[in-house]
Amino acid sequence: MVRCACRYHRLCSVRCTAPVILFFGTAPWAYFITVLCTSFTMNIVTTVIKSRHSVRKFKPDPVDDTVIRDVIECASHAPTAKNLQPWLFGVIQDKETLRNIAQLTDNGKFIVDASLCIAVFGEKKSTYYLEDCCAATENLIIALQAYGIGSCWVAGDKKPYAEEVQKLLNVPDTYTLVSLVPAGMPAEISVVKKKDLKLVLFKESFKKDSS
Repeated sequence: MVRCACRYHRLCSVRCTAPVILFFGTAPWAYFITVLCTSFTMNIVTTVIKSRHSVRKFKPDPVDDTVIRDVIECASHAPTAKNLQPWLFGVIQDKETLRNIAQLTDNGKFIVDASLCIAVFGEKKSTYYLEDCCAATENLIIALQAYGIGSCWVAGDKKPYAEEVQKLLNVPDTYTLVSLVPAGMPAEISVVKKKDLKLVLFKESFKKDSS
């Protein structure tokens, strides 16, 4: 009997009874997830989403260029108002530039240890650049997870360092920083508990719990 990864690794909430192996990238912790599924109807995409956790400690291993291109393409397939696609993605791998970006941020000092950092910029004139670029950032992070690559969303929009990062990367003034996504093979993963659905879900009309 194969032990259920859902309980062992706490990566997802699938309940299972027949063996299925899912492969996610090459990172040791994500090389495969063995789950037991009664009907083979388990959704691989939702399993990847539920397995994602923020990673702030990385191994020095490089990320393949083919993978980088694919995750950026996934980001560019995000939903976007009026199909304006107001995003611009910057891939930073130079160690000195990573160090400079890390020093500019308040909560992203660990960027210096990442294999790369993907900067997501939005076109200021687009009314919904923030919503669009946040959707793109989420696509990006989930795509990285599917390859077994850890990442963390570091805020950019409205941050005092947003303009400094933009200038450091020579991005035109017509764009503004929305997010920074440092990424790499995880050296350490902290699994945190998410809120129970009953605390964040309502149907039809919200009613305050009287208890």
